[in-house]
Amino acid sequence: MVMIFTLVTAVQDKLNEIVDLMKNRREEEKRRIDEEEEEAEKVAFQGTVVTIENFLAWRGRFELEMAELRSKRQKEEEQAGKIKLSGKQLFETDHNLDTSDIQFLEDTGNNVEVDESLFQDIEDLDLDEDDPDFDPLAMGSDED
Repeated sequence: MVMIFTLVTAVQDKLNEIVDLMKNRREEEKRRIDEEEEEAEKVAFQGTVVTIENFLAWRGRFELEMAELRSKRQKEEEQAGKIKLSGKQLFETDHNLDTSDIQFLEDTGNNVEVDESLFQDIEDLDLDEDDPDFDPLAMGSDED
């Protein structure tokens, strides 16, 4: 009986050691994987250090790409037959646009008439500015 107890205890101790080793290996493996993931994350966030040379090289590539895109868009517009001019370009190329709105109003007969008699007695208006106690800062903002 004593001998069996000793054997069972020895086997149990050995099994406990094996289980502890397995746990330690798993924890060590998990810790290693976590550290590798952290390193990979740091590399992803760190990126390339920006120097004048790196920036100028990137800028050159970027400007080339943008020029290619612009030329491609321009070719597509030319093929479609639609070249959109800006407002400034329209007025620079067609000087009739300067007077076209006025001519349109005259042609349709929509002349705007202004009653100038409404503005003749403007000196008679009672404005707050003539008041000696008038303080424009005390009026407040429009939000009130």
